[in-house]
Amino acid sequence: MPSKTDKSLETFPNPNPRRDFLIHMQIPEFTCLCPKTGQPDFANLLLDYVADRKCVELKSLKLYIWSYRNRGAFHEAVTNQILDDLVAATQPRFMRLTAKFNVRGGIFTTVVAEHRKKTWKPQPPVPLPAIPVQSPMGNN
Repeated sequence: MPSKTDKSLETFPNPNPRRDFLIHMQIPEFTCLCPKTGQPDFANLLLDYVADRKCVELKSLKLYIWSYRNRGAFHEAVTNQILDDLVAATQPRFMRLTAKFNVRGGIFTTVVAEHRKKTWKPQPPVPLPAIPVQSPMGNN
């Protein structure tokens, strides 16, 4: 496994560009450095997007995320930079990055940044009926 980090993001063609479908990723081991103290900041990143023509390739995303390990960055700046880089690479219809940083000085920080393609109009959700859950024994 390479230990070298890489800031490039690779993509692959969307396998079904005619359909809106949500891609959800959890990146639980994000690390950067506090630009004031140099101490590590840890976050769980949640990436949600609706691809247009391109999807982000997972190995390149992992290496890109690792590239922040030894870089100083404020929570707000790093969240927006990651979103900007992902949008530039994939040009999605919609993308949201939620960065949930671990407690620092008694304060949890969550930063949410979004991108919406100007021409994209999401379809309204389809209301589905509630389906009762059956127990394995057939008793409700």
